[in-house]
Amino acid sequence: MSNTIYLETYGCSANQNNSEILSGLIERAGFIVTGNEKIADIAVINTCVVKGPTEQKMLSRIKELASKFNKLIVAGCIVDVEAQNVKEIIKTTNKNCKLALLSVHQITKIQDAIKSLIEGKSIEFTEKTNETKLCLPKTNKNKIIGITQIASGCLGNCAYCYVKFVKGNLFSFPKEKIIKNIESDLASGCKEIWLTSQDNASYGLDHDNQNIPELLKDIFSLKHKFFLKLGMMNPNHVLPILDELIDCYKNDKMFKFLHIPIQSGSDNVLKSMNRKYKAKDFIKIIEKFRKKIPEICISTDIICGFPGETEKDWQETIEIIKKTRPNIINNSKFCSMPKTEARKLKKLPSEVIKQRTTEMFKLHYKIALEKNKREIGKIYKVLIDEKSFQGTFTARNINYRPIIIFSKENLVGKFLEVKIEKATPTYLIGKLIKN
Repeated sequence: MSNTIYLETYGCSANQNNSEILSGLIERAGFIVTGNEKIADIAVINTCVVKGPTEQKMLSRIKELASKFNKLIVAGCIVDVEAQNVKEIIKTTNKNCKLALLSVHQITKIQDAIKSLIEGKSIEFTEKTNETKLCLPKTNKNKIIGITQIASGCLGNCAYCYVKFVKGNLFSFPKEKIIKNIESDLASGCKEIWLTSQDNASYGLDHDNQNIPELLKDIFSLKHKFFLKLGMMNPNHVLPILDELIDCYKNDKMFKFLHIPIQSGSDNVLKSMNRKYKAKDFIKIIEKFRKKIPEICISTDIICGFPGETEKDWQETIEIIKKTRPNIINNSKFCSMPKTEARKLKKLPSEVIKQRTTEMFKLHYKIALEKNKREIGKIYKVLIDEKSFQGTFTARNINYRPIIIFSKENLVGKFLEVKIEKATPTYLIGKLIKN
């Protein structure tokens, strides 16, 4: 029983990759990683604190795990902002529970944390260090998808952002190690590569060299058959390299998927948020990408009900969404987070925030359904990247659109052709036409 460790993960793709590394390091130390908490002696929870409700969920889950385990490792973002609170929860929940705290900057200390707990001692690894999360043992959650982190932290200081207090300033990982990490994933059978960080467009700017286009070109040159997905990029860092990025997106290996968060369509609100661009910059980026790559899938983020957001500000956000018509909108209610500048501002009434969130949700679904219905009848070459619910698989076409396929065969990892037959606001339904 003591050789088995339960691992539970929350949060973004970077956090998912951190758990893959945690799992790989745990297994290298001779332990078994399980998803069944009933058969484990030690529990590891890799946490997220991006929003208030998420943080509260983490604290509740930590308390629940502490009531079940006498050896608990709390890892990830919550350690960097709520370490004392976590320790108090453990103390009041289970006085026999030994606790190891593992900062998001020190996940490679997992073996030391386990050793300490086995010896009956609590331990903390909470110092913020520049830890390069590449070329480490890892156990991929999805054998087809390889996640590579290219940096930690960011250059921004957004008024609402709690993650900045966790991740800190931008630290770009060495390009040579990024390439080596991707080559390892491809050699192990991965056919879909994700590049992830807090702002991928800022890669290299901590060394005054914005070189994400150069990195992309080096990845394209790798002699494997795969698709590459580039994660979120802030508009102010996209603008200086816009033409170079568009050229990169024309490559056959590149998913035509662009995640550009606008957060608000009002320049007044963007200024209050301390976002370093204007609404017209977002429009320029979208229009130029669509002119060169008409089929590109656009994803954006909206915060509904930021403090001080007037009805006029909100309508400007509605209008920019109607104008740019993103395929995907990550729609969030404003949430006041500790230590942030936005916490000092007067919140809007909860009913106003709720009404605006609902309005954006309905607009998003309307646009998404209209766009997806236009896909009916089209034929795409797709990559089957995971098994979904019973008897179905999820595929991605070159535009990174999720396509559900029904099959009795195991299709994972195959490149196939499908015809789109049905559409919903969130995914397409296709029929296999070539095996």
